[in-house]
Parts: sequence; C-alpha cells; structure tokens
Amino acid sequence: MEAALIIFALMLLAIVGLGAYLTVKAVGAAKRGVERTVAQARRSVEDTTLRAKSFGQVGVAGALAQLRLDLRTSMRATQQALAEGAQADASLRESLGLFERLSAHGHELDGELKRLEQEPDRQRTAELLPDLRERAAKIIQAADSLRWAARDRARRFAEDDLSLLSDQIQMESGALRDWSREPVDDLAAAAAEWDAAQSAQSAQSAQSGQSGQSAPSPEPEPTPRPAALNPPAPTVQYPWQQKTPRPESAG
Repeated sequence: MEAALIIFALMLLAIVGLGAYLTVKAVGAAKRGVERTVAQARRSVEDTTLRAKSFGQVGVAGALAQLRLDLRTSMRATQQALAEGAQADASLRESLGLFERLSAHGHELDGELKRLEQEPDRQRTAELLPDLRERAAKIIQAADSLRWAARDRARRFAEDDLSLLSDQIQMESGALRDWSREPVDDLAAAAAEWDAAQSAQSAQSAQSGQSGQSAPSPEPEPTPRPAALNPPAPTVQYPWQQKTPRPESAG
C-alpha cells in the first residue's frame, strides 16, 4: 500500500512538473512574441518619424534623420535577404557572421546619430556631419554589397536550375516525338497487311468461282433439327385429380 502511494505521489509530481515546464515555455514564447511585435511596431513608428523629419525639417536635423533612415533601411533589407537565403544556401551562414559584425557598427552609428538629434549645439553637430556621413556610407556600401551578392547568387542558382530543367524538357519532348511516330508506322504496316490479305482472298474467291462452273458442287445434306434444350416434362396425375363416375351418371 505504501509503495502504491509513493508511486502515485511521484506520478503526481511528474505531472505537476511537466505542466509547470510547459506553462513556462508557453509564457516565454508568448513573451518573445509580444516583445517582437512591440519591437517591430517601435521600429515602424521610428522609421515613420525619421521619414517625416527628413521631409519636414531642413539643415542638420533633416540631414541626421535622412542619414539614420538610409542606414536602417539598408541594414534591415540586408538582414532579411541573408536570413532568407541562408535557409536554402548554407554557404551564406558565413555572410551572416560578417553581417552581425557590421550590425554592431551600424547600431553604434545609429545610436550616435540619435543622440546628436537631441544635441542643442547645432554648429558642433554640423562639424561632425561629414565624418558621420562617411561612416554611414561605408556601412551602407558593405551592407548593400552583401545583399546584392546574396541575391546574385540566388539568381544564378535559379538560372542554372532553369537551364538544366529546360534541357531535360527538350530531351523528353524529343523522346515523346519519337514515340509518337511508332504507332503511325505500326498502323501503316497493319493497313498494308490487311490490303494484301484482302487481295489474296479476292484472288482465291475468283479461282474457286471458275472451278465451280466446271464441276457442280454437291448439295449439302439436310442437317437434323436440334432437339429442344428443355423438353416439356410429362404431366403427373395425382390421385385426387382423377374423376370417378358418380352413381347418378351411371343410372
């Protein structure tokens, strides 16, 4: 009895522990999903704000907003292109490692540009702007190079696969055309054989007709009519069906 209680208690603890583990995992997944959604929403709002600043403001503030917008757009597009390409091409994983190192410089520059947007000394910010543009141009150029290289690689693979597929289809089409001529040849040969057989049969009929005029053919003997397959069964007379004469009819 005690052993059964111990086993039951262990099973209950295992079920409770498994439920707690699954709950923690579910909560963690939901939390990560919420955080990812919030981060995407925050990025969308920030990009919209930067776009509005780049169009609505002039001078140093507008230049900083446009610089941040170009940097973020290029880095995000490159990250998406490399992540999608790495799923089909394992060789892009090394490119992803290089992009992570480049992203560190991009985040550092984006943070510096963001701090300079709040800087009250516009003259000092204007003096730093050429250096910031050069750094941003290097990062954007490197990101664009990785992105276009990945896209060119994927396009080249697609073109090679399409060329190979086209060659295979051409070979299959040629084979199908060769097979389509075989039934036509067979039909022509069968038609020739049938014509030859008809000609031979006609010649044989003509010869038999000439020989039939010289010697009359014997009349065929009458064949006996076949018996019925199901002859009628004889009528059975039962005792109660026999009629006996009544005394009145006998008198």
